[in-house]
Amino acid sequence: MEKVYILGGYQTDFERNWSKEGKNYKALLRECFYGALNQTKVTKKDIEKLKSDNKVECFVGNFISECYLEQGHIGALLTNVDDIFVGIPSGRYEAACASGSVALSAAISKIKAGDIDMALVFGFELMKTVDSKKCGDILGKAAIYDEEAKGIDFPFPKLFGKLADEILKKYHVDETRFMNSLATISAINYQNAKRNPNAQTRNWFMNYRHASKRGGDYNNLVGGRLSITDCSQVTDGACMVILVSDNYLKINKLDRQYPIIKAVSCRVAPMSFKDKMLDNVNSKYILPWTRQVVLDAYKKADLTVEDIDFFETHDCFTSSEYAAISCFGITEPGLEYEAIENGTIAFNGSKPINPSGGLIGVGHPVGCSGVRMLLDLYKQISNNAGDYQIKNARNGMMLNIGGTATTNYVIIVGK
Repeated sequence: MEKVYILGGYQTDFERNWSKEGKNYKALLRECFYGALNQTKVTKKDIEKLKSDNKVECFVGNFISECYLEQGHIGALLTNVDDIFVGIPSGRYEAACASGSVALSAAISKIKAGDIDMALVFGFELMKTVDSKKCGDILGKAAIYDEEAKGIDFPFPKLFGKLADEILKKYHVDETRFMNSLATISAINYQNAKRNPNAQTRNWFMNYRHASKRGGDYNNLVGGRLSITDCSQVTDGACMVILVSDNYLKINKLDRQYPIIKAVSCRVAPMSFKDKMLDNVNSKYILPWTRQVVLDAYKKADLTVEDIDFFETHDCFTSSEYAAISCFGITEPGLEYEAIENGTIAFNGSKPINPSGGLIGVGHPVGCSGVRMLLDLYKQISNNAGDYQIKNARNGMMLNIGGTATTNYVIIVGK
């Protein structure tokens, strides 16, 4: 079975609003593609050679461009971005906010099987083509729409607000302590984002005091206990990574210094939020399938939480990051607040979470986030993360979820 290496990739600036610039998916994906080629030193000539041997394939993570762009058939749409894509097998992969990870998983499987030597993996979403209320309704299609989203303004903040309620109910955590912990998560992600030149919020003001003052004109409640500062961003953006086989490195006489994929795992939980909560009754974990996917990855990689130097997690809301802390094994379930209060998950902590800024700080173009997380794992392991570099990073883990932790993907990258 072939090993899978990450040559590198490219992320667009998530602060940009492409519609206001008068640009569409072509400009977005073209910048991403050329940027990735420049960063990795892969040329179109290299791709043409692989194309002639049928050893290269494209994988596109995208959630719902039919609603945002009125455009489907996204895999083939790459041929409208650059002529190099004509003749290359290409497909679109979708699993709500985990769409990028589904594309990555398919690409990694193809390389491992020896079918291809290079995978060009894109993730993108242009979300600012509609107003915020319409955007919330579109995102609601990642839940069971008729039951959980139809006719509800901003359904996902409300669903993850219910997750916060369920955490309090299951673990009997002091409510003030819990809410202060969520504010700290928000403040950490915003602070980390200030080090990231591609983060959407890098120029925003945010601190713990602001995040903890919920309600009122400056931090409106949007879903139960959750306020604006507990939410990830509506974002335009794209990422691309180039994955290759061990055989590709041999043929091109490249050494094996590149970060390697050590594990990929996926578990799917009940889609309905109500059913998820019924599903956890006999588990210590509020999200038992999220915990299981982490355990699967540790087993595949022959690693434990002690071996992981940093995490990129799916903080679509602060409550999802809170639940992830115990799923990673950083604390026991119900004690997640300890890792927040003692600084374990802070940038300079022993188990930093989201040194990039995460979805709250970097932004969340939904079909892109899984690919963006992998790119940030690559940057850390290859010592190319710049001002947000974690010292001596050897292994990193990402958790990318679709819906209310319905589709759960974990990928481990290391030296």
